[in-house]
Amino acid sequence: MRWLLVAMLLVASPSLAEDEAGVFDYYVLALSWSPNWCAAEGDARGADQCDPRHDYGFILHGLWPQYERGWPADCATDARDPSRAETAAMVDIMGSSGLAWHQWRKHGRCSGLAGRDYLALSRAAFERIQRPAVLRQVSRSLEIPPEVIEAAFLEENPGIVADGLTVTCRDGRLQEVRICLSRELEPRICGADVVRDCGRQSVRVEPIR
Repeated sequence: MRWLLVAMLLVASPSLAEDEAGVFDYYVLALSWSPNWCAAEGDARGADQCDPRHDYGFILHGLWPQYERGWPADCATDARDPSRAETAAMVDIMGSSGLAWHQWRKHGRCSGLAGRDYLALSRAAFERIQRPAVLRQVSRSLEIPPEVIEAAFLEENPGIVADGLTVTCRDGRLQEVRICLSRELEPRICGADVVRDCGRQSVRVEPIR
């Protein structure tokens, strides 16, 4: 009988319920600094994204549906997946079609949109945000306080307030700038679990190649 009781508890547990496509509160737009990813991982993989001919700076990591606390992922949906051509068309802002597909599979299916529409919305969100040109002028590896990076984004995007974005780091490097947007892609305050900034005094920023 013990196995039956365990099975009943598992079925009854709300924490195990699947996330529902289209049910979320806002988006997080994640922008990653491509030169840092290349230095940490991409070069070792021989990633085409890291070839100097691309001249990537901030690229779109993803547009993530978010709850006020937590986030949905891997939602079941009847919406059509994006085609290979549609994911390939995202390379100019995402670095690879593989990333575009991964973001659709993990996050986009939770948006309630078809794949083509989710990628179009992701591009629209990316284009709404001004990326500070000053970082593109970095010519050598530098240590920069995260607050300086945040301030540069706030100056370029007057509609965003300090609690509407966060700067993250990994292994001492700038990882991402994450910006919170409403479902209509308007700037908004981030949830408490998103607005945690990098705790380092400075982060390494590699130059664009």
